[in-house]
Amino acid sequence: MKYFRFILSLCLPILAISCGKDSADTIDYTKLSESEIMEMARDLAQNTIMVDGHVDLPYRMKVGGFTLQREILNVAERTEGGNFDFPRSREGGLDAPFMSIYIPSRYQEMGGAKALADSLILMTERLTTTWPDKFALAYGPDEIKKNFEAGKISLPMGMENGAPIEDDLDNIGYFYDRGIRYITLTHGKDNLIGDSSYDTTYTHGGLSEFGVEVVKEMNRTGIMVDISHVSDDTFYDVLEVSQVPVIASHSSARHFTPGFERNMADEMIKKLAENGGVIMINFGGSFIDQDFREGNDAAREHIVNWLAENELSRNDPEAQEYIADYVAENNPFPSVQRVADHFDHIVELVGTDHLGFGSDFDGVGDTLPNGLKDVSMYPNLIAELLKRGYSKEEIEKFCYKNIFRVWEEVADFAESAS
Repeated sequence: MKYFRFILSLCLPILAISCGKDSADTIDYTKLSESEIMEMARDLAQNTIMVDGHVDLPYRMKVGGFTLQREILNVAERTEGGNFDFPRSREGGLDAPFMSIYIPSRYQEMGGAKALADSLILMTERLTTTWPDKFALAYGPDEIKKNFEAGKISLPMGMENGAPIEDDLDNIGYFYDRGIRYITLTHGKDNLIGDSSYDTTYTHGGLSEFGVEVVKEMNRTGIMVDISHVSDDTFYDVLEVSQVPVIASHSSARHFTPGFERNMADEMIKKLAENGGVIMINFGGSFIDQDFREGNDAAREHIVNWLAENELSRNDPEAQEYIADYVAENNPFPSVQRVADHFDHIVELVGTDHLGFGSDFDGVGDTLPNGLKDVSMYPNLIAELLKRGYSKEEIEKFCYKNIFRVWEEVADFAESAS
């Protein structure tokens, strides 16, 4: 597909991109240098709404020790570590990262899932009250558009793991009222709703009977159904039940990671497209590249053993230097080009109407590819897509139009059903 696009770009040498000049102005794509392409990519990132389907900042704040009695992690300023903060978001053109209200699977067994969800929602809300000139909540596309015009970063929320629903369908409406606009049905283990891609027990053989009712109630309430993390059987069951399009908020193409059920197989991507849904590409190295995935497992085991032998922690300067050198030599990171390969593959399967960005920033640790290490680097991906012949209009679909379409369809269905 990418070669077809390259030939097409040679046959159609004029790529029209708005650069703040007269709308009739055009740029001859075939004459652009690397620096000019990057300038175009930055301009597009800054002047187009950009949505990311999954950023794990709330749990990063929890792990960092935030409580209501302590100072919140100051992501209004550039932070050390992590992948997200306001300055870097501004540099990268990110306007609406879905804040992941992440519930580890252990809370399904030990209890407390709903309480943890509430605390993470409260942390997200506090970002907007602490820095109201920088952050604002958003419950739908119209609010994101309004915040974009006001120069604020929107913080829509999605809940990763349906465990906080517990065994009570009324909690779906409760979390809608709290601002949740998608729910990832499972996480690392099977739960009351259905089976997980990471589990091997196949508790329900797909959706449970309760899970069927959960999907129906999410449709009725206006919460998008997120099929990232579910087993293949659960995925197909969801498509049988849902009356509206569904999303994969942070998954990639299994074509590049054979056997990795957490990603989506080609047939699943085609079914998702028939449903009208969107797959939002995960940037994590283990999601985008099989060689890195296999090498990462081996490198992780070596590093754990090396740290133990040398009585060091990952935070020690000596350890950080060793880890960086070891990984570079033994398991080099994939590049931004590999992420673009996933776009090419999926576009070849189903066209450009079913793709978005779902980075998993702050959630995939130190596995991110070169050129996409944090939220400041989205223009690198956009530049790569421009090089491959994607138009401004197609990139706008990836940035926000595709996910807005699904979001609006889900909201419209809920309104008609009420």
